[in-house]
Amino acid sequence: MTQTSLNAGIGQKPLSVDTIQSSYMIQVHRRRLYSGLALAIFVLLMVSGFNVADDRNAGGFWDGLHQIGDYPAEVLAEAWEKRAELPPLITKYFPALIETINIAAVSTLIGTIVGLFLALLGTRGLALWPRLIPLFRRISDIMRAVPEIVIALVLIFVLGGGPVPAMIAIAIHTAGALGKLFSEVAENADLKSVEGLASTGARWSQRMMLGVLPQVAPNFVSYTLLRFEVNIRASAILGFVGAGGLGYELRNSMAWGPGRFDEAAAIFILLFGTIVFFDQVSSHYRNRLTEGQGQ
Repeated sequence: MTQTSLNAGIGQKPLSVDTIQSSYMIQVHRRRLYSGLALAIFVLLMVSGFNVADDRNAGGFWDGLHQIGDYPAEVLAEAWEKRAELPPLITKYFPALIETINIAAVSTLIGTIVGLFLALLGTRGLALWPRLIPLFRRISDIMRAVPEIVIALVLIFVLGGGPVPAMIAIAIHTAGALGKLFSEVAENADLKSVEGLASTGARWSQRMMLGVLPQVAPNFVSYTLLRFEVNIRASAILGFVGAGGLGYELRNSMAWGPGRFDEAAAIFILLFGTIVFFDQVSSHYRNRLTEGQGQ
């Protein structure tokens, strides 16, 4: 018996059910009070932030809310009138779609390789230089903290418009994001095989290749496929700032206005179909890798 239990048995009475229930209710009320205050502060910040943004906007949100469906309706109406021209337009913009997919694929490949090294060098128990673990983790944090569009705008100013700035921008952000995800997976790897390889004199690269990567490969590939889906969307978005690909063509057709809405509809069809296709394919393979489905 511990000293506390002896004291309770000698000089203190056991707590009654009413006392325990009263203490519990006090804690529940206190928790509800804190939750209510946090919710009230959140709502206050949201309302005040919305009012500030609405006042600084060129037009009021509530004044233009009823017009939210006007643009899609005009695009669909013109696309339906010129529906016979949609197949040739889809063929016309197919090379731009290939460029968008290439941007996403190359940036995913480069980002995955860089993210892999950042993860292994920034994981406790696996790092080649343990003292530099905080450095590699901060590098990963910085790379994923800056949005792709900001990096792309800077690179477009330096390199000019085209797919290269988009590829570099997406690769930088991908490396930071995958470095974080890969590191979390690698931290759960069994180190017995790594220690066994180290006892035989294996180099760091050999310990990683033979002792760690076979354990974490399914999750690594799953995260890479998921990031490839994200990068397809990102490469299309970056096209709006002059980074090439399908997004650049979509911006031009939308900026032209009525008369070229059929082109915008064709690009939307291409982009939507591509995203759905790669989403289904990558989801299938991710499920096979992580859960063993479809085997």
